[in-house]
This record gives sequence, C-alpha cells and structure tokens, in this order.
Amino acid sequence: MSQALLRINENRYGHPGVNPSRRPSFLRFLLRYPIFLLAFGPPLFRSSAIDATRGLIDFWSFIQVGLLSSIALRAILRLAFSQAVFLPRQIRSVLKYWFFLGIIYLGSVMYSPSRLVSMAYSGLYFLSFACVVEFVVDIYRTPPNWMQCLLHLRLIALLLLSLDLIVLYFNPKLVIGNLGEAGLSFGGGLVGPTPLICPMIAIISAYAFQRSLEPRGRSVFLFLIGLAGSLGTQSRGCGLALLATLAILAIRWAMAGVRTAYLIISGFMAFVLIFGVALGGVGGGSLWRIVNKGQNAEGIATGSGRTEIWQFVLQYCLKHPLGMGYVAGFRMIFRDYFAVGLLLTPASIGNAHNSHIQVLADAGWLALAIYLAMMTKILRLTWRFKIERPYSRIGSDSLPREALECGMFMLVFCFLEGIDTSVFSVPLTASFYWQNIIIAMILGISARMLANSRSRHFDPTCEFPV
Repeated sequence: MSQALLRINENRYGHPGVNPSRRPSFLRFLLRYPIFLLAFGPPLFRSSAIDATRGLIDFWSFIQVGLLSSIALRAILRLAFSQAVFLPRQIRSVLKYWFFLGIIYLGSVMYSPSRLVSMAYSGLYFLSFACVVEFVVDIYRTPPNWMQCLLHLRLIALLLLSLDLIVLYFNPKLVIGNLGEAGLSFGGGLVGPTPLICPMIAIISAYAFQRSLEPRGRSVFLFLIGLAGSLGTQSRGCGLALLATLAILAIRWAMAGVRTAYLIISGFMAFVLIFGVALGGVGGGSLWRIVNKGQNAEGIATGSGRTEIWQFVLQYCLKHPLGMGYVAGFRMIFRDYFAVGLLLTPASIGNAHNSHIQVLADAGWLALAIYLAMMTKILRLTWRFKIERPYSRIGSDSLPREALECGMFMLVFCFLEGIDTSVFSVPLTASFYWQNIIIAMILGISARMLANSRSRHFDPTCEFPV
C-alpha cells in the first residue's frame, strides 16, 4: 500500500514527498537552468536563412548570437568561480570527445575558404559546449526534477507550435511552403521547426502515457497534436524517424508484460484496418503522389538529389581527408564547383542535408569518427542503466531512469532524422540546441546513476577541476 501511494506521489510531483506548492514554476525553472532557453531558438521572423559567407546577416542574427553569448557567459563565470567537483570518468570521456571535436572544427579554419566565418561558428560551438558542461556540473551536484525537465521541454515545443500557428494566420509564407503536387508543408521555417518540435511532443507524451507520469487523457491529447503536426510537415525524414522511434518505444512497452503486448498488437491491427479503409477512400494514386511529392522514380531514388550531394562530399573527402572547413567550406565549395538536377539551385543549398555527412564535410574523417564515437558512448550509457539493469524497486531512483529512457528515445529520433537534415550539426539552430540539451540531460542523469552505483563514495581518480 505504501509503495502504491509513493508511486502515485512520484507520478504527480516527480519526487516522493514533494509538496506540489513548492514545485518550481516554468519561469523559475528557466531562470534556474537557462540552457533550456536555447530550445526556443530563438524564433526568427524572416522568410529566408542568412549566409554569412556572402555577408548576408541581419539584426535577427545578433539576437541569436546575443542569446547564446549571454547564457554561455553565465555558464563560464559559474565554472570559473566553482570549486573542484567530481564527475565520473565515463562522463568526462564524453565531454573530452565533445571538446576535441570542437578543436578539430577550429583547426579547419586554416584551410576553410572563408576563415572568418568558420572561426565564428567554431566560437559558437564552444559557447554551446560551455553551456552543456556547466549544466552537467550543476545538476550533478544538485539534481533537478528530471521528469519536470522533460515536461518543460514539451511545454517549450508547444509554445513554439502555438507561435507557428499564430504566424500561419498573419504571415503564412514564414512557416509554410509549397511542395507542388504534394500540397503545402507546415515546416515552421525559422519560427519553430515543426519537423523537430512536433515529434518531440509526440514522443514525450507517448512515454508519459506509458509510464503514467501525468493524466493519460492529457498525454493522448498532446500525442495527437504532435502526430498531426508531424504529418503536416510533409517531411519524409521526420515521418520515418518518428515512426521508427515510436516502434522502438512500443516494443519496449510490449516487453513489460503479456497484457501490454496484446494491447499493442491489437492497436496495431486496428491501425492497419483504419489505414486500409482510408486508403480505399482516398485512392492509392492520390496518396502516392503525396508521399513522393510528385517526383519521378529518379527523384525518389536519389532522395530529391540528396544522394548526389552525399556522393560529392564523399568523393571530395577521399581526396581531402581534412574536409572543407567548418560550415563555410561546404557552402562555398559546393556552390562554386558543383551542380545537380535539383529543384533548388546549388547556390541556395547551404548544407549537406545529413548531419553525419555534414560533420565529414566540415572537418574530415577524424571529426566524423570522433562524432560517431561520442554518440556511441552516450547510447552505451543509457543502455547500461536502462536496458542492462532495469530497475525493479519503487523509489527515488525510478524517475531518473525513466527520464533517461525517454531522453534516449528523443536522441534516437535526432540521430535518425539527422540522416535527412544537417540542422543538428550547425550552431544557431533550435534543432542543434535541442540535441545538446538532450545529451546534457542524459549525461547528468548518468553521472548521478554512476555516483549512486558506488554507494555514494567518490572515486578520487574522478576529480574534475572546474
């Protein structure tokens, strides 16, 4: 009986015995952990992206840099005036990979076709890194309410989606695009990236429903909002990544018991039946034109020309193993030396349309190896504490593990969607900050788990001077 009451209290308030009147408000939470402010982007009300290699910047650019700089300055000052703290060796290893990747980006300035732009973006990368390090160090000493972190991230996504809808009413061109025969794409533009925020709403809501972390009616309602927004983006990368992530989440849920497995199988069969009815009503030809966006077989096979871009990067990096130069290199080299049969001209393509290929283009094979090694280490941390050692007792350790698993699903989505877009590898984009925040939360939770696994005794070899 006492364990059931404890579980209910955890589900409502995040920690056993926490007074709901003492929960931090949303604004107080943002002031306490300002790194979450970066998840807003901030929203930019302009119709096209800038191109620093051509000197095309505006006052929105200064707002972007100003927000990141102010949060990073606070983080640097807090780190500079902190005493020595302890971080487990595994966490320090990930942070070292992150730092060395930035050093390689900075070194690419030497051969970048626009050294000033590459140096500026390298500086922004290190400012973002400082925000992550300070957040991990801070929450390692004083852990927050982990589930509240996830719910506040979802609230930020909902606020951005609401802003997209408001802008859609007053100025549709800022948040919507025309895909020809496929119809309109509600992409959010630079106001709020709906291919990211809508799937995040769906993933967090689905996990909250699965673990009964909030009223299930609310979870279902918000999940449907996130799902509808994801479909409205008309983005194949977003849809496939969300489908794969939800499939993994459903499989993990089905492993909880036979009854749950039957429920999921029944739901899947009902979905197939409803989809078949809808397909018969709409017509296979109309649905196929929406999916392939009116392209021919060659366009579908090349992913709207993406595979040709990736082939160009691979061939270039085979001859130049150090890459092209951080951010600026691809923009200038691709624009000057290559053309493909796309709807867009090469001059308007500013990235490799693949976060992993973008790392390769920016700083070569060594940078890609470090990036993949870092991501692998992060996923291994979640595997160690959530998959290999599933918790069996109800207590203060359960919610951090649940937040860790939800963070893993969100990171898997970012990794999969990164196959279709480069936004997770380029600073000053909301998607770049979202991935950093998710990784920071995973590292913070894992650090506390490592400390608890050592029975609260610190290993003197794990000293991390700040």
